[in-house]
Amino acid sequence: MAGSRADARTRHPRHERRGEARLPAVVATVCAVVLYLALPQRLLIAPRYVLPALELLLLVPLIAINPKRLTRQTRAFRILSLTLVAVIAASNLIALGILIHELLYAGVKDGHALLLAALQVWLTNIIVFGLAYWELDRGGPVSRTQAPRADFPLADFRFSQDENDDAVEEVADGASGTSDWVPTLMDYLYVSVTNSTAFSPTDTMPLTTRAKLMMSVQSISALLTSLLVIARAVSILQ
Repeated sequence: MAGSRADARTRHPRHERRGEARLPAVVATVCAVVLYLALPQRLLIAPRYVLPALELLLLVPLIAINPKRLTRQTRAFRILSLTLVAVIAASNLIALGILIHELLYAGVKDGHALLLAALQVWLTNIIVFGLAYWELDRGGPVSRTQAPRADFPLADFRFSQDENDDAVEEVADGASGTSDWVPTLMDYLYVSVTNSTAFSPTDTMPLTTRAKLMMSVQSISALLTSLLVIARAVSILQ
């Protein structure tokens, strides 16, 4: 059976497979845009539609380059995709900062709106950091499926699949070394969810300085949202 798996990898090496589907990343990005649009105006740093319009403007050429599968990558593509994630992340962190300021100094009384805004910021935090991890780890989604593994940049994250080669057969069959597995967007969103709820890594470990820095920023943002913002909102509702 091991021989048949090796033969299958020889016939269909990972770097000759179809690229990762474009749709999940588009859906995640649009969800982040919609969540931002729904925030109260006092949490926005610009007219409501300015940043969402910029984000959608950046998204359109990315879809045009890879409409169905992520198989082509250019320097311009990388710059556009990373800029899109950076704009969403910056706008959400600024919204969080304004929200905290409103709580501490503005005497906000609308507890229901505050709870909803905190939830929106928290959900966007999960989406945008999941997208950031997905864009950066091992050269990005195109590199992970189209380049030979030997040509990958250094990994930012170590997934459990990267260590399962010597596990029992039904587990080892899905390991990186056995099946040539690589993470997809859902894997990075899961990392983002666990980091935002546990405020620390769980089964996926950051390896590089930038990964540790991003996870630290995400954890602190989630902690502030969960403990300071929501706790304050609950006190207002009482």
